[in-house]
Amino acid sequence: MPMQPGSRIMKVTRITATLAAFALAITACGGDDDEPTSPDDGDNGAAEEGEVNRGGVYTTIVTQLDATAPPNPFNPDTNSFLGYNAMRLAWVKNHPTDPSDFYPGLASEWEVSDDNLELTVTLHPEATWSDGTPVTSDDVVLSANIAYTRGSGAFILDPGAAGAASDVEVIDDKTLRFTQDPDNPTGEFVNGIMDMTIVPEHVYGDVLPADFEETLEAAQGEGEDAEEARDAVSEAGEEVASFDPGEDISAGPYVLERINPSEALLTRNEHFHNDHLVAPDQVIVRNYDGNEQVWDYLQAGELDSSHFVAVPEDVVQQIEAVPGNEISRTYSPVVAGLAFNQSYEPFDDVHVRRALAYAIDREQMVSVSTPDGGDAATTTSGIHQEVVDEWIGDAVGELDPYEHDLDAAEEELEAAGMTKEDGRWLLPDGEPFEVPIQVVSGFSDWIAAGENIATQLDEFGIESEILTSPDFTVYQEEMAAGDYPLGFWLIGLGPSPYNIFQRLYGQSNGWQVHAGQLSYSEPGEDGNWKGGPETIEVEGHGEINPGELTHELRTADEERTQEIMTILARATNETLPVIQLWDYINTQFSNTDRFITDPPDDARRVSGVTSLAGIWIQQGWVTAVE
Repeated sequence: MPMQPGSRIMKVTRITATLAAFALAITACGGDDDEPTSPDDGDNGAAEEGEVNRGGVYTTIVTQLDATAPPNPFNPDTNSFLGYNAMRLAWVKNHPTDPSDFYPGLASEWEVSDDNLELTVTLHPEATWSDGTPVTSDDVVLSANIAYTRGSGAFILDPGAAGAASDVEVIDDKTLRFTQDPDNPTGEFVNGIMDMTIVPEHVYGDVLPADFEETLEAAQGEGEDAEEARDAVSEAGEEVASFDPGEDISAGPYVLERINPSEALLTRNEHFHNDHLVAPDQVIVRNYDGNEQVWDYLQAGELDSSHFVAVPEDVVQQIEAVPGNEISRTYSPVVAGLAFNQSYEPFDDVHVRRALAYAIDREQMVSVSTPDGGDAATTTSGIHQEVVDEWIGDAVGELDPYEHDLDAAEEELEAAGMTKEDGRWLLPDGEPFEVPIQVVSGFSDWIAAGENIATQLDEFGIESEILTSPDFTVYQEEMAAGDYPLGFWLIGLGPSPYNIFQRLYGQSNGWQVHAGQLSYSEPGEDGNWKGGPETIEVEGHGEINPGELTHELRTADEERTQEIMTILARATNETLPVIQLWDYINTQFSNTDRFITDPPDDARRVSGVTSLAGIWIQQGWVTAVE
């Protein structure tokens, strides 16, 4: 039977506002003082109260469109667009080292206890769905339960999982308190809550089964019954993902009006709590099938903003020549790497991996592939160059830079038992040394970089070719299946230390968490396609288990975090599970003919002028040209 209005699926305790006043001392999330973060304290960068110039149609791109998909944010082909008609409690600022720094979304205030075990969230008092229904704590509770079906953020059912939300207290219709397990806490807990997508309980409440509350409670235990309950929770997630709400009920600044294969039209949600800060009356989201189509839009002056797009230098000049077009380049916590599957010989030999690191001229590669989208990596550490000093300090100077050095590359290949005959490198068995490089169709920067690497290696005497996957979905599936000896792989995904190294020493390299316990799977099993060893020797640190150290980053204090980051950076530099190619630059374009974007300096510095334009619009930083 369907849930009755006002019922709770999560384990909830109602407490009064009076009792809430006796909670532990709390500090502001994202601030250095003892005051709560709110739109009025000036710490989160929200616009001052007031009107903006309104009117007009804002045109952008967000994602590739599927006109048949529902406006359901949990559907993989959704027509729900973050910042426009899909909302979260808050929006991550993209701070280089702090994952818990936010701009307000549906939450107007959030407070974190001194011990980081409790998060109190206050919804904006005027937050309202587009059908006029107030946004309440019921919506957040229902959304948290849906998050459990997806195993996302702080909503993980593995017993003992670090950072899992152990309880939520509904204080009143606009206030909730979340707690995490004090025996297994993590610094990512706050981020995992605030980054949750919120949907209306009066629309999605019937999607979960009537006995979901009991199933969820059972799933948080241990044993065979708990395993079956966790399976049931996951199955409920499939129902959520396929659900079609029909009409788009939005708590964001816009509502989906219509969609076709070419574009989606969103119109103003007059019930949005900060509607007075929203300038455009309508938003058009264009479809695209590759970088080249985005370039065409920009060259025609048709986009008011675009997300990151890799653009060659000559096209950048053509785009900038269009009246009103502007370019911004800001920090992006992403690194492009060339990853090895060490299950394939000879890439299991560290001398071979080092030889390729020395043989590739990264400066040349970047200059011809993504001059406006990245900076050539100065070394391989696993960490973006912009923040590596903050994480490992002076230890950066101890890392091998792997500068372009063909003599050093020859020495490494000879150490691997290879020989050079008639200008070509041969394996110890006399067969030619071949390096296939897998890329994705439509990823122009990866393709250009791969072609340049292949040319460089061929000139050095190593046979190399580019192999192209038809799309990114196929690429990910085949890579996970171990089909590629080498392929491009994104690493350094900050700002969380755990996320940075999980890309190197997580499931793709054999380590994964089951029932709160870390385990290691042999190469070729359970998604381990990198095929690295379980333990490695690191100079100055002896034998380490990089997966265990990475897992520890979820709960380590600041001092231990820096120690682990230093060890893992050195391990990555010495063993090269990937070659760090370039550190991404958040290259984005905007046009000032119709709208002006004017964020605070701190937002401009870390997020770029047009990053997630819907979020910037709702903060009041976009205004129509008079």
